[in-house]
Amino acid sequence: MRTHLSPAAIGNWSARHPWRAIALWLAFVIVAVAALALTGTKQLESGTTGESARAETMLRQHHARPAQHEYAYLHSNSLHTDDPTFRGAITKVKAEMEKGLGGQATTRTSADGHAALVTGRIGRGFSTGALATAVAAAGDARVNAVLDDNSTDGSGNNDLQRAERLSLPVTLIVLLIAFGALVAAIVPVLLGATAVVAAFGLLGPISHVFPLDSSVKTVVLLLGMAVGVDYALFYVIRSREEREHGLASREALERTARTSGHTVLIAGLTVAIAMAGQFMIGSDILNGVAAGAIAVVACAVAGSVTVLPALLEVLGARIDRGRIPFLPNLGSGADSRFWPAVVDRVLGRPVLSLLASVAVLIALAVPALGLHVAEPSSNAISTRVSASVQMRIERDFPGTSSPAIVVYSYPPDERAQATQAASKLGTLAAARGFAHPPFSVGGSGDGRAGTLELPLSGLGDDAASKHALGVLRGELIPQTLGGVPGVQVAVTGDAARDVDFTHKLTHGLPYVIAFVLVLAFLILLVTFRSLVIPIKAILLNLLSVGASYGVLVLVFQRRWAEGLLGFHEIGSIISWLPVFLFVLLFGLSMDYHVFILRRVREGIDAGMSNDEAVRHGIARTAGVVTSAALVMFGVFSLFATASSLDLKQAGVGLAVAVLLDATIVRAVLLPASMKLLGDWNWYLPPWLDWLPRANPETASVAEGPQAAPVAGPTRERAAALK
Repeated sequence: MRTHLSPAAIGNWSARHPWRAIALWLAFVIVAVAALALTGTKQLESGTTGESARAETMLRQHHARPAQHEYAYLHSNSLHTDDPTFRGAITKVKAEMEKGLGGQATTRTSADGHAALVTGRIGRGFSTGALATAVAAAGDARVNAVLDDNSTDGSGNNDLQRAERLSLPVTLIVLLIAFGALVAAIVPVLLGATAVVAAFGLLGPISHVFPLDSSVKTVVLLLGMAVGVDYALFYVIRSREEREHGLASREALERTARTSGHTVLIAGLTVAIAMAGQFMIGSDILNGVAAGAIAVVACAVAGSVTVLPALLEVLGARIDRGRIPFLPNLGSGADSRFWPAVVDRVLGRPVLSLLASVAVLIALAVPALGLHVAEPSSNAISTRVSASVQMRIERDFPGTSSPAIVVYSYPPDERAQATQAASKLGTLAAARGFAHPPFSVGGSGDGRAGTLELPLSGLGDDAASKHALGVLRGELIPQTLGGVPGVQVAVTGDAARDVDFTHKLTHGLPYVIAFVLVLAFLILLVTFRSLVIPIKAILLNLLSVGASYGVLVLVFQRRWAEGLLGFHEIGSIISWLPVFLFVLLFGLSMDYHVFILRRVREGIDAGMSNDEAVRHGIARTAGVVTSAALVMFGVFSLFATASSLDLKQAGVGLAVAVLLDATIVRAVLLPASMKLLGDWNWYLPPWLDWLPRANPETASVAEGPQAAPVAGPTRERAAALK
């Protein structure tokens, strides 16, 4: 029996009371925005974990802050530091730095005498523009002025503003091509935009449970536009198709609510569950991303099954107004000759098609075996200088590599002994070659803690730095500060945060994978009442995700596209990205899978043979999937153009995965595997016959390979579907 809150019932009510449904949706969006105004947004102070998190907590508790420095790097290919011109430039830069910072600055020269590094401790705001002015007449000498601090340069906000500007026009252009009509293209954009606005509002109260990193809003914006438009596409195109079959507007919406409405609910639930897998890691950053993603997916699903039927009822046939001549209509599988031709060839040679597609995906996935994760930068001075300059700085002045920050607290009567032990720690680290002097020593506001910055050997996030950190934590600290009574010690810094976060990810990843796979399996098992469908869906999605990982490795680790996307000398993948991509790609891949298989299942239930149903389902949905994939590809490509490296890598991974999934996986691998399996696609063991029937429309149709022939009106329906 159909529940009152089923997608079909909600959609039917919305179509019968369109203006009331539209008013309720707008009221929900307004209330969500008001919630943000009332609660504000709580920002995540630090996304560190493990010992690094303890060190950050100690810094806050004792009002301690490691020393921050301004660096000016001067280099000349022809001049020596003893040359009067070069020496004059150094003098001017040092004077400007001391004037701006209000303190003494020190100067170091490189071993080859062609570079100098001027260092001053930051005491107040300082503009690096004065440094460039100071060396304007320095001849061949060149200056690079950079900051060593933990502040942001607003790149997160810039990325969000840029995404806001570009996501709507990119989406609208793709939808114009998909629908060939202006009004039909605008409707999904409106749904996606209002879903994102509502989700932004909900981030206010959510942030007080899960404090949010600055990147969460960008993820919510682009994910919300992608899934919101996708779900609207499924709904709008199905309603147009039903009207083309001769149904009146209200009847077309009722059938759409029973079919696409249910599909949207299952697809959204799968994405939300996949995103919830990030909670298994226990990272504050991933918790915020998961909460924001689930919120926007929930808003997109709610809008699709409530306000969208109302909009379609109000518009009626006017949905096709504003037709643009000469534009192809990708949204109609019936009008397309390309996809039926592809499916026919795949079904004609299923073994060859399956082997070829699997070979391509495995070939792309193989490089993922060498995937290396790390923090985004080994640069202790600044992320605003080019990699070539940074490499020269680290070569000429090893002490500028990323420091390990040792934070220690002590009882008041142990201050002298703790200070002496910290000094001994620095001496031992330098003597054994694990850190490069000079070391920076800092105190605390309450006089009960201190900090010691030890620039590690290596580049800050490479094997040498991680080994040095391990020796520092495991040997040197226990031998020095660890022997002082009542002292508490913790180490943070780039290498420490990287090691701690990677350890947490590695420990939690098996639980994430198990959580996502088990719940996805159960959802598909109940939805399709088949044991084979969920197993095959999981395998196909894992192939798609693996291929995406492989492309990331080729592009960013092996630097196949170095310079093309505005990056250089990366050599690693951002540590949190593999988990995020896994849950997101798995969820989005299930969107397409559910949408296609629901159409195939309709054909089976209407009396078609397996081959007929596969051809019908994929041919009818391929155009929609192509349109949806183009929307997602366009939106996710905005990530790849972001200034933030983590968003850049996420954009490449997501865009490639969506493209592969909508073409090789869904148009070749899926029909080939379904052809070879035949009726076994729908096999359900007798001992699972107690499973509930998720789709009320097909509840009376026999399931599985033993299904009885379907006659009468159902055969007529099958003919109509063809």
